Amino acid sequence: MKLIQLFRRLKLMPCVQIRNLSDKYQPKALRSLKPKSTRNTVQFYVDSCRVRAVAGKGGDGCISFLSVWCKDHAGPDGGDGGHGGHVIFQATHSKKSLNHCHTVIKAKDGERGFNKDCHGKNAKHVVVDVPLGTIIKDAYGRVVGDLQTEGAMFVAARGGAGGRGNRFFLTDTEQAPSVAEFGAPGETNQYSLEVRSMAHIGLLGAPNAGKSTLLRALTRARPTVAPYPFTTLRPHIGMIPYDDYEQVAIADLPGLIPGSHKNHGLGIQFLQHVERCKGLIFLLDGANDPISQYETLNYELEQYNKELTKRQRCVALNKIDLPEVREILPKIREIVDVIGISAKTGVNLDELLRVVRKMYDEDM
Repeated sequence: MKLIQLFRRLKLMPCVQIRNLSDKYQPKALRSLKPKSTRNTVQFYVDSCRVRAVAGKGGDGCISFLSVWCKDHAGPDGGDGGHGGHVIFQATHSKKSLNHCHTVIKAKDGERGFNKDCHGKNAKHVVVDVPLGTIIKDAYGRVVGDLQTEGAMFVAARGGAGGRGNRFFLTDTEQAPSVAEFGAPGETNQYSLEVRSMAHIGLLGAPNAGKSTLLRALTRARPTVAPYPFTTLRPHIGMIPYDDYEQVAIADLPGLIPGSHKNHGLGIQFLQHVERCKGLIFLLDGANDPISQYETLNYELEQYNKELTKRQRCVALNKIDLPEVREILPKIREIVDVIGISAKTGVNLDELLRVVRKMYDEDM
């Protein structure tokens, strides 16, 4: 009441908009106002790599005897060496790719011991952040780690223990030990890292269907596009932000050709990328027999893994800015439910973004 009286005194009418709670709110995709990077190097998506983890060596113990002004032989005072650093993989949602992982990951060695009972400093552990869903395999191909939760860790190589100084070996019968230990060597292991869940949505289509152009139009990713025919060799990934603070990852996958399930072209490597996506967008080239493309995509997925045919999917017909594609769009809709878009001019991209968000919500 006091608030309404205050508005009346100021001769202002409060404007209150009440939203009908029964209406389901539809999140809208946000257009990024930040310009794209102008760097020459384009970061592509790395979903698998091989690394060698080298842990640090422990520091050597010290052999020393204390000598002070009042007593020349005050006993042993050699300190212990520090422990070597571990190499640890940690899962985090802030990483989406493995392109930051080096081929050799080495931790520092522990510091040696000093006189006057001064121990060496322990080396810091090297913690490498990896995406959620990273699978770690050893040199024999066995799965030794599966990082599915935030903050999950896997110790890839343990650092060596520090050597003990001669003060440790002091006994009743041995008052002046002149022996110390060397630091233990650290472990050296080889691993293969694979990201199981690469992206929420994958762009699936034949070469030159316009997948890279569509990813450029929807996200800030910068896959290579050109006016001549070629295909993407490595996947690129982009993020679509929505106004309810959700982010959907969409991947531009290499083109699929007939016989991919027999390892033709990129073959099995490509189909493994598809297997890691939770939803699929079939992008058809409207200027090049789209029905035949759709049948080929379905056949290759079914031959590789029948479970992929049960994934959520959306069919989009690209290049409707061309007159001949607009003419055949009604005929194609009689066969399969498609969304007519133009990745080049941006026609109907808002409708595609709503379908992408619907697929994401149903999967979650």
